[in-house]
Amino acid sequence: MIEMKVAGIALDAVTRSPIVLLKDGSERRALPIYIGQDQAKSIIGAIENQKQPRPLTHDLIANLFEAWGMCLEKIIIHSLQDNTFYAILSLKQGKKKKEIDCRPSDAIAIALRTNSPIWVMEEVIADASIPVDREADEEERQAFRDFVEKLSPEELIKQAKIENNDEQ
Repeated sequence: MIEMKVAGIALDAVTRSPIVLLKDGSERRALPIYIGQDQAKSIIGAIENQKQPRPLTHDLIANLFEAWGMCLEKIIIHSLQDNTFYAILSLKQGKKKKEIDCRPSDAIAIALRTNSPIWVMEEVIADASIPVDREADEEERQAFRDFVEKLSPEELIKQAKIENNDEQ
């Protein structure tokens, strides 16, 4: 799993549908997830620390967790099937743990309100993420190619002996 942060909300240029954009810690990969208008407003409100005069649905859920002594340990976006993302809320109450099925957009809105981490399975990132920094990716690939080109069997044996001696 890879921990991700909410980078913001964008609008699809063609459909004008809101998209929540998650980025990994290195900001090299982004995961766009299409969401509804209400969830977009809720996520923006949480990002901007807006306080509503009355609790909205995601605020109510966070308040229920607190009132019942439950901690949202993390959310996990665990799969992508037929262009639909699936997530769970990973809750803890005392020694009890529960996982509850949840739409990713709702899970993200709740996670932002409870300062809980957002985790995404590697398979989901591999299937649906987009590169953010193509230049850095290409530099990394080129550095690896250069390393492999300069590598000789003798150098590998020499390096293995050095590491072996360091461990002893």
